[in-house]
Amino acid sequence: MENLKRRDFIKTTSTIAGAAVVGSSTISSVFAAGSDVIKIAVVGCGGRGTGAVFDAFASGQNIRLVAMADAFKDNLDSAYNSFKEKFGDKIDVPDSRKYVGFDGYKAAIKDADVVLLATPPGFRPIHFEEAVNAGKHVFMEKPVAVDIPGIKKVLASAAIAKQKKLNVVVGLQRRYQTNYREAIKRIQDGAIGDVVSGQVYWNSGGVWVRPRKPEQSEMEYQMRNWYYFNWLCGDHIVEQHVHNIDVANWVKGKYPVSIQGTGSRAYRRGKEYGEIFDNFAVELTYDDGAVVYSQCRHFEGISNRVDETFQASNGKAFLSAGNQAVLWDKNGKEIFRHDNKNKDLNPNAYQQEHKELFEAIAKGEYKFENAEYGAYSTLTGIIGRMACYTGQVIKWDKALETSLDLMPAVYSWDAMPKIVPNGDGLYPEPIPGQNMDRYI
Repeated sequence: MENLKRRDFIKTTSTIAGAAVVGSSTISSVFAAGSDVIKIAVVGCGGRGTGAVFDAFASGQNIRLVAMADAFKDNLDSAYNSFKEKFGDKIDVPDSRKYVGFDGYKAAIKDADVVLLATPPGFRPIHFEEAVNAGKHVFMEKPVAVDIPGIKKVLASAAIAKQKKLNVVVGLQRRYQTNYREAIKRIQDGAIGDVVSGQVYWNSGGVWVRPRKPEQSEMEYQMRNWYYFNWLCGDHIVEQHVHNIDVANWVKGKYPVSIQGTGSRAYRRGKEYGEIFDNFAVELTYDDGAVVYSQCRHFEGISNRVDETFQASNGKAFLSAGNQAVLWDKNGKEIFRHDNKNKDLNPNAYQQEHKELFEAIAKGEYKFENAEYGAYSTLTGIIGRMACYTGQVIKWDKALETSLDLMPAVYSWDAMPKIVPNGDGLYPEPIPGQNMDRYI
């Protein structure tokens, strides 16, 4: 994996056309013989972990939650109470299968047939590795890593998952959204010609902030306020904007050869915002010369935009998470429109990814190997962050050579993360052209 090059992985990803990237084949027995109950465990009991469990139960299969893990007991208890109130006896999680702390995921994974991984993304590579080594099917939230060593670990685990025929779904839910599937299939079939440029956006007012409490250690504070630290989040170009970047890679059917861009902390200057930027503007250049412009920002009180547009040799396209998709020919004539008003045509994409995953498992089918495109689109965001933090043009192959590891050497509440505040409580912020060895 250290010598992984773009030409090598292009061979395995050149035919990406949606979520189900392999044909159905039979998998070995996953859950107890003679039983149709699928036992699940959730690792990470915050908002997305809770949502993933609700979506799994909405899949229509006979599911039972048997284990839970979270670094924080209050997160786990709150999620458990919500599950128990909603699903009653289908929540079979006694205190002995409630695992609290950094290592709780290991025991929770052993108890289940399918594991839902929804912690902050910095932990995803080691959690995914554990689940695959234990022979479990996996749903894991995006992004799948925050640095290059993490990406390589995920790709190595993905290869093992293939060998074991383990279904893996990644929470890039646009891959399971009808308007994206229908429009991108037509684009890849040549409806508007060759895509030569595009623009992808996630511009919003930002997310929550969790203030520091006097009793918290530095590790606990960063874990609680995880969105603002790269070892946990990867910055919002990775954690959030990965959705739109993934759409660009999906439309192109390939990954960029180089990335350059700019960004800053223009608005969020306080110590509560950790080390991350509040805006990025990036150019993704592909091997055919196509350039996709990528923009994301967290500014309050301004216009929001979350969608994708593309220009091609014979037309153009517009895609949106709001279930819209329109294609036009080169003369501006509309040639395809997806109806965003008919609910029957637009199932909830968060639920759809779980519905398809658990249906395949219930049937004993091997259909999903999302980990590769999840890793490569996450990697695209990571390289974009590197380019903006350093002010350099970053070649894909060169980025793969970096060994910069953002994760702490030790996971414990009294251990120190690698980035800590100065005497004024401020964290070191990236300044392009300075301290580049800290970011690449």
